Amino acid sequence: MWKKTRLAALLSLLLSGCSQSVSEYQNETPELKLNQFFQGTAKAWGVLHNWQGKQSVRFSAELCGEWQGGQGNLYELFYFSDGRIEQRHWQLQQQSDGSVSGTAGDVVGQATGQLAGNALYWQYTLRLPYDGDTLDVAVKDWMYLIDDDNLINRSTLHKFGLQVAELTLSIQRQDTNASCVALQQKIQQQVPQS
Repeated sequence: MWKKTRLAALLSLLLSGCSQSVSEYQNETPELKLNQFFQGTAKAWGVLHNWQGKQSVRFSAELCGEWQGGQGNLYELFYFSDGRIEQRHWQLQQQSDGSVSGTAGDVVGQATGQLAGNALYWQYTLRLPYDGDTLDVAVKDWMYLIDDDNLINRSTLHKFGLQVAELTLSIQRQDTNASCVALQQKIQQQVPQS
C-alpha cells in the first residue's frame, strides 16, 4: 500500500511539473498582439504527427487577417501533402486584458484563450472529417512569437483525454498592408462549398 501511495504521489508531481501556464511568459518579448501579427498576409508550413509520433501529413497555408479594433477576421487556405485543400475562417476577438475568443465553421462552440508576453494559449473543439463522418477533438494550442515576422505554433489534439496527434506550424508574416480580397476569392475558387 505504501509503495502505491508513493508512486501515485510521484506521478502526480511529475505530471504537475510538466504543465505550463501562459502567465509564465508575461515578461517575454516581443509581445504578441494578434491584431498586429495577423494583419495582412502570411504564409505557413506545418507537419502533423500521429499518436505514435510519426509524420502523417505535411501542409502549407496562405493566411490573411483584417482587424477593426479588437475584432478580426482571419482567412486560412491549406494545401495538404495528400492533395486535400481546406479553408478556415476565424472570427476573432482580442480584449484589452489579453483574453481571446473565436469561432470558425469547423470549431464546435467557441475557442477561448489568453495572451501573455510573446505567447498565446487557447483551446477549442475541432470537428474533423473522418472515415466518411466527422470526429470532434479537443485542441490545446500554443503560439510563440519569435520576432516581429515569425511565429511558432504547437498544437496537441486529444480524444477521450488521450493525445491523438500533434501539429507543429511555422507562420511568417508577409505584407501587413495587403487586403484579404484576393485570398477570399482564391478560397471561393478552390474550396467552393465554403
